[in-house]
Amino acid sequence: MEQYKRMALFAEVVTAGSLTAAARKLGMTPSAVSQHLRALEGALGLALLHRTTRKLTLTEAGARYFEGCAAMVNAARSAEQALAHHRDEPEGDLRITAPIGFGGLLARALYPLRDYPKLSLSLLLDDTVMDLVEERIDIALRVGNLADSSLVARRLGAIPVQLCAAPSYLATYGWPQHPKDLEHHAWLGVRPMGVANTTLLWTGPRNEQVSVKVSGRVQASQVTTLHALCVAGWGISLMVSEDERRAIADGRLVPLLPDWKLPDFEVHAITPRRGEQPAKVRHAMSLLAHYIGNLTPVPAA
Repeated sequence: MEQYKRMALFAEVVTAGSLTAAARKLGMTPSAVSQHLRALEGALGLALLHRTTRKLTLTEAGARYFEGCAAMVNAARSAEQALAHHRDEPEGDLRITAPIGFGGLLARALYPLRDYPKLSLSLLLDDTVMDLVEERIDIALRVGNLADSSLVARRLGAIPVQLCAAPSYLATYGWPQHPKDLEHHAWLGVRPMGVANTTLLWTGPRNEQVSVKVSGRVQASQVTTLHALCVAGWGISLMVSEDERRAIADGRLVPLLPDWKLPDFEVHAITPRRGEQPAKVRHAMSLLAHYIGNLTPVPAA
């Protein structure tokens, strides 16, 4: 490694034209530069420079050696510049995995990334947990409590939880007026979200808390299926995705229990490595945090 440093120093001396000029640029003394040059020549067994009081002249061996040394320095600078671009401007393939129901959220949150022509985006939507290293994932979005892991987690925000049902279901089975009424309604659960056959803790208008145990009549392994079941009138469920927000807006789903709240779903971004992240990851994380942080519950009827 010391040899490479001396090669770079030699290239700088030749480019600068004198020991003094090279020493000034490198932040060294002329005698230190001279020592390194003598050590380099000793290791090579060849003289690289003719030194006089007025100027430096390359020997034949020095001229040949300078070509290689200059190429090495230029390659190092090119690598440094490439990393600087990688650090400062999003580029390369950004690979993100998230639950299937996050497709709409990702499409809206990451829309500004379209302005970076050197960046490509790979979205792997799957409700199963992927191996981030094996799949070369840059960011994994996880919802709810996180298991202990050597991976790096950053909280991006929380998604408001909305209780919904289709108008056709409500017309047949009536509207729940209190969380306890849910015990007598058809409940739709999705296991990955942790809300099937479980106890939900509700907070009321005067901060009173009520625990309600729900047992899913129908359970789905994916939130997209759960959404379709709810819109079709199979029962009542919790909704968190962009699909539900659009369904509420156009009347296909109706929000329920406006005075009662459930804890929001915490969203974390998981990355496989610690330390400084490339620009593509930093930009994506910032956009996701901004978007999720500004989500608001859909008003109930």
